Amino acid sequence: MKEYYVDLHVHIGRASDGRIIKGGTARNLTFANIAYEARYRKGINAIGVVDCVSPWIIRDIEELLDKGQLEELPEGGMNYRDDLVLLLGSEIETREQNRCHAHSLVFFPRLSQVKEFSRIMDKHMTNLPENSTVSRLSGQQLFDIVDSLGGFYMPAHVFTPYKGFYGNCTHSLYTVFDEESFGKISAIELGLSADSQMAGMLSELDGKSFTSNSDAHSLIKMGREYNVMRLGALNFQEVLKALKGEDGRGIVANYGLDPKLGKYHRTFCLKCKETAGDPPPVLRCPNNPKHRVVVGVRDRIEVIGDRTQNPEETLGDSLPNIRPPYHYQVPLNFLPGVGPKTIDRLINEFGTEMNILHRVKPEELSKVVSQPIADMIIKGREGKLNIEHGGGGVYGKVLD
Repeated sequence: MKEYYVDLHVHIGRASDGRIIKGGTARNLTFANIAYEARYRKGINAIGVVDCVSPWIIRDIEELLDKGQLEELPEGGMNYRDDLVLLLGSEIETREQNRCHAHSLVFFPRLSQVKEFSRIMDKHMTNLPENSTVSRLSGQQLFDIVDSLGGFYMPAHVFTPYKGFYGNCTHSLYTVFDEESFGKISAIELGLSADSQMAGMLSELDGKSFTSNSDAHSLIKMGREYNVMRLGALNFQEVLKALKGEDGRGIVANYGLDPKLGKYHRTFCLKCKETAGDPPPVLRCPNNPKHRVVVGVRDRIEVIGDRTQNPEETLGDSLPNIRPPYHYQVPLNFLPGVGPKTIDRLINEFGTEMNILHRVKPEELSKVVSQPIADMIIKGREGKLNIEHGGGGVYGKVLD
């Protein structure tokens, strides 16, 4: 058994010929570039690529297979240069009964299953090649399709007010999925504005693994959140076992942004342009209750949670053993004064961002960057940075 870095939510922005797959993403966010960035700059071992439902991306994958740059593994997933496996999936938007919209992540072990999923989804999506997300299905209907094809289903950024199930649609996933389906869902994605402690306020999630993923729309944002998994090898089935906590596999730890840095951590007034500072839950603008607000993740969880914020203190050893500890980290590009040139200098010296964030000693860092920047990296590693809350779609800030 070894420990691996796993990020299960990275978008594709463009096909290899430049055609747009997902709006609001970087031009260089292609399948091939994602693989290279993960392997050689980020130091991530497994990546979930979540726009593979597009026929244009399926074509790109087939071309990379033909060139020998990818190898489909018998246990599922695509091997890239031996130290990276790419898991083929998609983020799909569904419509629920109350007319809200929510996102889910789906993954399949083999390209043939992705092709069949794409063929089926073409009936439920408009202009599939260019629209790899929006469907006319409900969450239950999507789950049924994925389950029938032998895929893996996971609700995405569940607490986010922008298309998360808890944040946008419901107080309970039992209102979305029947009991049997809910029992088969073995993991949820926390999202950038939540952590394991916050999610632990909902007792219905006690049997689910918590994952932290980057939801990257650019190469630099890959790995801003990730999971450390204990696996027997790098392939789809091993990752699936880790998510289910089977055969000694499991999630050893989550590494994610301090939720204060997330874009939706606290309630935000769209009129006053102010983030709530009062103790949660804040559900209205304190200046004018009629103003429209975006309810923060922290505030929403206070409303829908059915236990205190510290389930570790109240449940003790009864907490599910598949729930990993959550460690705060601050990606290099979030640090004041750390730009692309500084990041390149650090990576050229120390290999990958994972090495820089977790392993490089303070005295080694200070030989390559200024002492204040080296100190910030170490403070980020230790969770000691001073942070301003994010809200309303605006990231929080590191103030140190």
